[in-house]
Amino acid sequence: MMSHLSTKSLGLLVLSLASVGCAAGAPGGEEISEQVGDTEVSFDEFEARTYREPESGIYIVDGDIPVEGLDGLERFYERHVQRGALIVAQSRGRDVRWSDREKRNLSYCVSEAFGDDHGAVVSAMESAAAAWEEVAGVRFVHSADQDDACDARNNRVVFDVRPVEGQPYYARAFFPDSARRARNLLIDSTALGPLDLWTLTGVLRHELGHALGFRHEHTRPEAGACFEDAGWRALTPYDAGSVMHYPWCNGTNWGDLDLTERDARGAAALYGPPCR
Repeated sequence: MMSHLSTKSLGLLVLSLASVGCAAGAPGGEEISEQVGDTEVSFDEFEARTYREPESGIYIVDGDIPVEGLDGLERFYERHVQRGALIVAQSRGRDVRWSDREKRNLSYCVSEAFGDDHGAVVSAMESAAAAWEEVAGVRFVHSADQDDACDARNNRVVFDVRPVEGQPYYARAFFPDSARRARNLLIDSTALGPLDLWTLTGVLRHELGHALGFRHEHTRPEAGACFEDAGWRALTPYDAGSVMHYPWCNGTNWGDLDLTERDARGAAALYGPPCR
């Protein structure tokens, strides 16, 4: 996310049987195909302008999407940047999503390294998770007994929630097809204080959207700004007020980052209705 709309960006994102009576997702909408012109940016130029997290070495593209290692960045460049694209929410023509088995136990830990802010982060995560659980057949589970060993090496949880400092984002997440070592929801210390537009819960609602596989809404041509790539599939009509839309990219929501009716419909289309 941006601080004063100029320096911060929103960051990009295990198993149990699905609950009885919880319907499977039924992806809807039409495949989107859009021609994108070639770019003259070389890989060296692309790598030089791509932010890299000092601690993890992970590259961050488009503000909040993690790519691991130089080899990974080069593969990313060859597959997408040379075609004029940067990130995708589909892989080999298939949606990047949790399976119907996985979606019901998206477990996570919240690092005790948050210190005095630990309780606030736990509460914000629970509220953000509840927003998605209320509209779709997914379930996030806080494994509190793993909070004292909450890092990327902990395979007892699907993902870890950890603090970072000095990053150019408020938070960043991952997509469902990320390897465990990259399945982190990192929260910069600046997101734990007063924010210009949003609450920490709002920030995390956006990030959990990425963790469920949802793309930035403003990459759609209707936004007319902040284009990323055409590697996505529409679940609903364009939504300028979406929780996944940056307001400074011709978005309409300048309040907190809340789910809209179309966000709810799209989430249910991908993951099925909420399980009661």
